[in-house]
Amino acid sequence: MKEPTRIIERVLVTEKGTRLAETRNQYLFKVNRRANKVEIKKAVEELFSVSVKQVNTMIRPGKRKRERSMHYGSTPNWKRAVVTLKEGDTIDLT
Repeated sequence: MKEPTRIIERVLVTEKGTRLAETRNQYLFKVNRRANKVEIKKAVEELFSVSVKQVNTMIRPGKRKRERSMHYGSTPNWKRAVVTLKEGDTIDLT
């Protein structure tokens, strides 16, 4: 199994993520593109000592960026995971 810190890159603290955490007990993570749902579930359970109920993933497209001249590049695509925890479990984001 891969190391949990290699699978979970960071916790996403956004307005939508805060609202989901307060209302539905769901948390957003930026994860490795090659990680699957089972690996993400095990990594979150090991890192935060919680019980995971469900994991949803999605590939987010990279943004188009302009360089110093009129040449365009883009940031890479990335994977976001929405992790639903069982009732009574929470992750302290502070």
